[in-house]
Amino acid sequence: MVRRAVQTAITKSGLAKQDIRYIFGGDLLGQLIGTTFGLKDLDIPVFGLYGACSTCGESLSLAAMITAAGYANHALAVTSSHYGSAEKQFRFPLEYGNQRPLSATWTVTGSGAFVVSGTTAEQPMRNYAHITAITTGKIVDYGVRDSMNMGACMAPAAADVIYQCLDDLNLKPSYFDHIITGDLGVIGSDILKKLLLDNGYDISKQHLDCGIMIYDNEKQDTHSGGSGCGCCAVTLAGYILNNLSKHIWERVLFVPTGALLSTVSFNEGQTIPGTAHALIIEQEDS
Repeated sequence: MVRRAVQTAITKSGLAKQDIRYIFGGDLLGQLIGTTFGLKDLDIPVFGLYGACSTCGESLSLAAMITAAGYANHALAVTSSHYGSAEKQFRFPLEYGNQRPLSATWTVTGSGAFVVSGTTAEQPMRNYAHITAITTGKIVDYGVRDSMNMGACMAPAAADVIYQCLDDLNLKPSYFDHIITGDLGVIGSDILKKLLLDNGYDISKQHLDCGIMIYDNEKQDTHSGGSGCGCCAVTLAGYILNNLSKHIWERVLFVPTGALLSTVSFNEGQTIPGTAHALIIEQEDS
């Protein structure tokens, strides 16, 4: 999946593989093995990243910074996740057949890759979306220990970075067509809106969540929704950017979220900190 996503992104960009200076990529599996084996034959310099399910936002932020600074004309951001692999590593093997609580989310099987180019780079003239601002998230820990409730773990970090973005740039939620979080699901989204409302920001009219949008919960019964690195990556690639390119939307705040647990920390009874990264993505005609 990773290899195909990268190859497809490069082909659609109109660039050659040799034009990509750096790849920023990561996934959920131990020591980033999905990314490693997916990219090892491409012969492109790679930065391996781990931001859990926020990796899409982390990789896009770094790709945007490195191209804006002029260190590369073109960089690529990629991430992925797989339901069976994530369940086996973080919860239970599928053959165990355990019951899932209503707070649980369903890890998305998918990969998303994005070519990020600097404004001075020579490239085909197209109607591109632009990353116009980023707000890098902190690690936020509210003491949640339930690995079956990822939304509750990540919502405080999402609220923190959204608040920081709006406050730093002196913006109101209405500035955006939508504020789109990564994979908070139903429960996490409710917590997020309440936390921000307590701090003076009502995002209820603008908020969408990739974890809620990606599945038809009435037919697929994923409980709280979707999750995983691939959740917001494929939603951005297949839905959000498509709506921007068609001018259905003009401006979104894209906020991938991640739960920073490992099998070691969880088995030791540690809390599950969260993180999130915010990117303003605007549609501008080239």
